[in-house]
Amino acid sequence: MPAYKFEALDAEGKSKTGLLEADNARAARAQLRAQQLVPLEVVAVTSEEAQDAGGLRLRGRVFNATALAIWTRQLSGLVGSGLPLERALTALTDDADDPRQRELLAHLRSEVNAGSPFARALSSAPREFDEVYRAVVGAGEQSGQLGPVLDKLADDLEERQELKSKLIGAALYPAIVSLVAVAIVVFLVTYVVPQVASVFTSSKRALPFLTTAMLAISAFLRSWGWLIALGGTAGVLTLLQMRRSEAFRLRFDAFWLTLPLIGRLARGYNAARFAGTLAMLAGAGVPILKSLQAAAETLSNRAMRADAMSALAQVREGAPLASALAGKKRFPGLLAMFARLGEQTGQLPAMLERAAKQLGAEVQRRAMALATILEPLLIVAMGGVVMLIVLAVLLPIIQLNTWVK
Repeated sequence: MPAYKFEALDAEGKSKTGLLEADNARAARAQLRAQQLVPLEVVAVTSEEAQDAGGLRLRGRVFNATALAIWTRQLSGLVGSGLPLERALTALTDDADDPRQRELLAHLRSEVNAGSPFARALSSAPREFDEVYRAVVGAGEQSGQLGPVLDKLADDLEERQELKSKLIGAALYPAIVSLVAVAIVVFLVTYVVPQVASVFTSSKRALPFLTTAMLAISAFLRSWGWLIALGGTAGVLTLLQMRRSEAFRLRFDAFWLTLPLIGRLARGYNAARFAGTLAMLAGAGVPILKSLQAAAETLSNRAMRADAMSALAQVREGAPLASALAGKKRFPGLLAMFARLGEQTGQLPAMLERAAKQLGAEVQRRAMALATILEPLLIVAMGGVVMLIVLAVLLPIIQLNTWVK
């Protein structure tokens, strides 16, 4: 949710400044009027400005995904054991080795000691704690179940990180093999082949076709290889620049979902993340509309995010969640089926959690299967290319032996 920096007058005419979150500037002014304040200025701020406005001036992220999951688990353990939140934050602050992390935790502790709710204290560091994180914590505070909610939040962060790590691990080996293969082939074609074949070019006899073709490829790469590399780099940079346009990003992400294997993996991964976030928020007691909006904003694929926001509009108009999701073909039918079961049985969070786990397991299975198929194919392909290069070198030698005889 966007953050807004405000300046307002209270009932006594004193000026007050601060930071609040709202859907838009008009909603921010309405919040100020509800607090008996007269808004003078309301300005949208970025995440970095919001963090600076909250009294923090930290450069870069303090928590990565793994560190945030570990910290949340530690906090849930301390709070769940009956330790007051202030003392739990003090213990974690004293135990922190990173000075930036210690500064962040000390700031949170001071905000809580000053009487701010924990969720509001977290909102002063939006780069570290996103809207979903803060919404779950706020719901846990309101229900008096902060310890169990933090434990559930830690579970979700760990499961999400585990799924991401497995997908990266499945793609890492084929990517490394591909890069090494390309480097070896380029070296052989541009350096080894010309060096060996130059011995035979002095003879006035025709070289074998494979050797001639390989020498032509070698000459082309040595002459124009830099241009190919430059064009490829320019193409990647242009694509990254164009992805900053929301309209192009939406079309690109929609096209990405139509790819035969990668598209299915992308749909499953985003659907699993959406279902898991929605289950966690709904289970913590966050209203379904707010849960849907927060879950939609966690989707990295813009096309699926647009579908989720469209489903949110239908639910706001009174449609069941299952019906709204069933009409969005980019979301797997499994998600709509579990949502329908959850609505019928009154156990929507539990059913959505089961859907998230099943979708995540399916994504892992497909990713591992794809990696298992790609690994031998890449090795065979690399072996085939190297064999052609070796033949291009050996054929003139065999031909020369024949001439000598």
